[in-house]
Amino acid sequence: MSIHRSLQCRQIEQGDDLEALTALIRSAYAPHAASGLRYWATHQSVEDTAKRLAAGHGFVALQGDSVVATVTLREPEPDSKVPLLREPGTWSFGQFAVAPEHKGKGFGRQIHDFAVAFACTHGCQRMALHTAQPATALIAMYRSWGYAVVGTCDWRPHTNYLSVLMSKALSPPPASPQR
Repeated sequence: MSIHRSLQCRQIEQGDDLEALTALIRSAYAPHAASGLRYWATHQSVEDTAKRLAAGHGFVALQGDSVVATVTLREPEPDSKVPLLREPGTWSFGQFAVAPEHKGKGFGRQIHDFAVAFACTHGCQRMALHTAQPATALIAMYRSWGYAVVGTCDWRPHTNYLSVLMSKALSPPPASPQR
């Protein structure tokens, strides 16, 4: 668990409200839908949220009792059609969402960093993501966090755009001092 500037980050727990989490994700992605981008998150159901969480490691960021951000990590996916996502040591993240009223406060970066630290302690050597090629503001944000564009992937017809594939190498956590 991490507490930073009144934000608490933790893994998703059994009793967390998936309806509220789905509503947060959909509201965070609503501006993308309004611009014509069909991210899965713009219209996913509660069942979709549960399936996506079951396929990875879900995290939430809370301010008080309110969930303000979420992200889901996936370990290497041996059956992925994207070669990078199959590579041992390469994890990816998705379902990355910050409640609209909390955007611009650094909460997204905080939950991202918390999740990446978790991944590093569990063998992740490279973090990857994919996002809509037209989402230039998101791509610029990820670049500012150290990610580089390494290719494209195409999820159509599930989406209506070509995706940019981005990744960055991660440093392993420092070794514990020997006694």
